[in-house]
Amino acid sequence: MTWQETYQLWQDQKDMIPYIKSELNQMESDPDALKEAFSEPMTFGTAGMRGLMGPGIGRMNVYTIRQATEGVARFMDTLSADEKKRGVAISFDSRYHSEEFAHEAAMVLGAHGIQSFVFDDLRPTPELSFAVRHLNTYAGIMITASHNPKQYNGFKIYGPDGGQMPPVESDKITEYVQSATDLFAIQTVAEPQLREDGIMHIIGEDVDLPYLQNVESVTINHELLAEVAPTMKLVYTPLHGTGKVIGERALRGAGFKDFTMVPEQAIADPEFPTVPFPNPEFPEAFDLAIQMGKQEGADLLVATDPDADRLGAAVRLPNGDYQLMSGNQIASVLLNYILTARQEAHDLPANGRVVKSIVSTDLATKIAASFGIETVDVLTGFKFIAEQIKNYEETGDHTFLFGFEESYGYLIKPFVRDKDAIQSTVLLAEVAAYYAKRGMTLYDGIQELYQKYGYYDEKTISQDFPGLDGKVKMSALMTSFRDHKPTAFNGVKVVSTEDFETQVKTNDVTGETSNIELPQSNVLKFWLEDGSWICIRPSGTEPKIKFYVGTHAADAQTAAAQLEGYEQALKDYVEQEEN
Repeated sequence: MTWQETYQLWQDQKDMIPYIKSELNQMESDPDALKEAFSEPMTFGTAGMRGLMGPGIGRMNVYTIRQATEGVARFMDTLSADEKKRGVAISFDSRYHSEEFAHEAAMVLGAHGIQSFVFDDLRPTPELSFAVRHLNTYAGIMITASHNPKQYNGFKIYGPDGGQMPPVESDKITEYVQSATDLFAIQTVAEPQLREDGIMHIIGEDVDLPYLQNVESVTINHELLAEVAPTMKLVYTPLHGTGKVIGERALRGAGFKDFTMVPEQAIADPEFPTVPFPNPEFPEAFDLAIQMGKQEGADLLVATDPDADRLGAAVRLPNGDYQLMSGNQIASVLLNYILTARQEAHDLPANGRVVKSIVSTDLATKIAASFGIETVDVLTGFKFIAEQIKNYEETGDHTFLFGFEESYGYLIKPFVRDKDAIQSTVLLAEVAAYYAKRGMTLYDGIQELYQKYGYYDEKTISQDFPGLDGKVKMSALMTSFRDHKPTAFNGVKVVSTEDFETQVKTNDVTGETSNIELPQSNVLKFWLEDGSWICIRPSGTEPKIKFYVGTHAADAQTAAAQLEGYEQALKDYVEQEEN
């Protein structure tokens, strides 16, 4: 069907949900929006789907949520009776329609006789991951667009271990989603009937309490906390999201009493009125927290994104200003503290492993190696960290100690199988207490690590490719990097290239090749003569290509200058190829 025919099909639906019908009518005056919304269906990938809300097959709405859930349900229909009856846990964030989408998913599952366990109110993504494990459901659904702007929503699917659904199962679900072509014929069962039949269950505090009990196990040095935590001054902001439900309780459970929540941002508001983007990666997200921090004299500011899987932080400097820390810096101080504290407690396992993504800082590798701990690099996506944890548990060969991605995602204890900002908030507060007892801040702590291991500087640069031709442009640019492979950036030679799509690593000096023992992925990584690296990958959830740059030098100025030079070289290359 043409997009015009698909649009007309939607217009012809006589029993369409009224607010969607109204939005559809409003789109008539915008042909470009209509074409985008009705040309291509939502892409359902290994992490589910994410996109703009609105009418159409290419937008997040009740009908595309039903289609996605129908795919999950048809897949579960192929499972054994024991697996299917375990059901699905469902949670949602504070965005427009999130609660509605969560309940629609339960009604589609119910039409297949599949039990659902739906949270009574918004809860963080990591708690959904925990709920899958705690309730022993077969799958989990999280309705969230994470840190995206207010116009977005998303549908994330989790597997039996609480990690994002593995590729084999996810591919099968994708096939079933694509086969459910008639979005208006998908069957649902009304909630009262599902409740009466014992198929739909409401959950809440019965999951909160065991989750919080597990979060208490994240802290390490209880004597330190008893001494320092009660007087540590903290400011916490959930950025209008799910962290408000559980974050405060987690901090109190760890012994922190002198903290303040930013009141304007402790309101679960789908407009996210106080921030242009509800993303702790952006400095603007900390504006109100910094104001409050200065009023309270806070040592540490913490922000979590709307579904509380990402955490950002800022620390007070001697002059009273606040310094934001990058995701790599936060991960580095967390890791160093975990290894230090566990070693001092004689609780550091010799077979311990740290797991990070290939685009995250190599400082972590250096830190772990100094403790005799190996670091394993995986592809971007926390599901790959979860896979490593599952493998360690099944073989018993290694013990998971810490996992992270540079994009402000960290996991300390594997009772959750996705990045967990609640765990991270509690442990980061403990790390701040550790440095405070030494007369230092977290910022001093990262500087201490740089002095010991050398200066590491990293940056992520994103380029958006909106519109219907966005995917074509992204593909063309990735092809250019392969067909016209750069031999140098900013005058520094490329010495090796890792192409994760062909799974081949090439020594660009000798021409020798070797296999990459990681799953196939559309990613390129260039290693430079000075030890720096540049990595390029299309985002798996948004229409953008991400460029990652990592440098290492003897001093901060050199590392920063290298970073600036490589960023400009990348911009020049992209402009040349696009023209």
